[in-house]
Amino acid sequence: MVVIDVVEGTALDALSSMQIFLRGQPKSFPSLETAIEWSCKTGQIRNMESAKVSMPPRFRRIGSEHASDSDIVAHTREEAAIAGAPAPKGEITKISEEEEEPSSFSSDRDSMPPPSNIPTNTPVVDAYQWRIDLTRTESFWEGWFRGLSSYFLDSGVPSFLLLAGIDRLDRDLTIGQMQGKFQMKVLPQCGHCVQEDAPDKVAEAMATFLLRYELATPTGSYHKPPPGLAFHSMGMMQPRFV
Repeated sequence: MVVIDVVEGTALDALSSMQIFLRGQPKSFPSLETAIEWSCKTGQIRNMESAKVSMPPRFRRIGSEHASDSDIVAHTREEAAIAGAPAPKGEITKISEEEEEPSSFSSDRDSMPPPSNIPTNTPVVDAYQWRIDLTRTESFWEGWFRGLSSYFLDSGVPSFLLLAGIDRLDRDLTIGQMQGKFQMKVLPQCGHCVQEDAPDKVAEAMATFLLRYELATPTGSYHKPPPGLAFHSMGMMQPRFV
């Protein structure tokens, strides 16, 4: 079992301020490039290359109710290319959105007048809006985290906790770590999106964990870690007690 930078105690403590945080972020952006820049400037993601990949799918075009799925994909590819991100493959999945009628827009739709059934004062592309309104999921927040530490410690399988800071451990995990119930590695200078901020280090840590328990086969020049050793809180090696 692998948990990446989610701790029950600190997550539950943060829920009281989550609505304030969500209300403080922009409701929409004029372009995907602007959204990507915002995510990095605010520190939500600390890796621009990663943000170029992960941010575009989080948005939908305001006015996209008048465009077909293929039209949205085409425009998203254009914006992704401008931002320097890889073009999305296939269709973009819409969440909680009704089926739309196919649009007659072509690739050069911006130079064409809107179809007659759309008011002339209705913009087809005005901005990019979050696909999911997280404020409406508040009733589920506590259930996402309550009991997570106990489940993690009592899973009965090799467990690995990857954190951005040692101060994020709650009481149960602190005791469990001292008892050697799980392996842990800290990647300093990362935000909450550890897998995006330091993807190479996360991949290396995951590979080491998988190889130690013979859940994967090494390739190339990657060396299997010595048996009986585990990460301690600062990423070094120490004996593992299980």
